Amino acid sequence: MNTMSLGQFLFSFEGRIGRAAFWLKFILPYTVITTVLFFIGGILSMPTAGDPGYGATAEMGTGQLVMTVVFIAYSLAALWCSLAVYAKRWHDRGKSGWWTLIALVPIIGGFWLLIECGFLKGTDGPNRFGADPVPMGGGTAPMPAE
Repeated sequence: MNTMSLGQFLFSFEGRIGRAAFWLKFILPYTVITTVLFFIGGILSMPTAGDPGYGATAEMGTGQLVMTVVFIAYSLAALWCSLAVYAKRWHDRGKSGWWTLIALVPIIGGFWLLIECGFLKGTDGPNRFGADPVPMGGGTAPMPAE
C-alpha cells in the first residue's frame, strides 16, 4: 500500500487511486471550488452604474476581465489534474489511462467514464500499474497528504 503526496495525486499520471480518494480528494473539492468560482464570477460580473458600458453591451467590466483570466487559469489546471486523476483510476481498473478518451464518444462516453472510474472496484492486489491502493480486508486507503 503506497501513499502519495497531493502533488503526485493531482499531477502525476503514474500509480493507482481507489474510489474513495477519487470522490473525496478530487470530485468533491473540484465541485466545491468550481461552484464557488462561478458564484463569485457571477457577482463580480454584474454591471454597476459606474462601469463603462452600463446599460449597454459595449465593454467588459473589470470584474468580468479578472474572472475571465481566473477561469481560464483554473480550467487549464483542472484539465491537467482531471486527466492525471482519471488515468490513475483507469490504472486501478487495470486499464490504460488513454481510456479517458472514451468521454469523447457522444452520449455514452461520459456515462461509461463515470461508471468505470466512479463506481466500479479496482483490480484486487497489485497490477501492472502498481500496488493496490485499498488495503486487504476492506477499509479505505490513506488519503494523499495535504
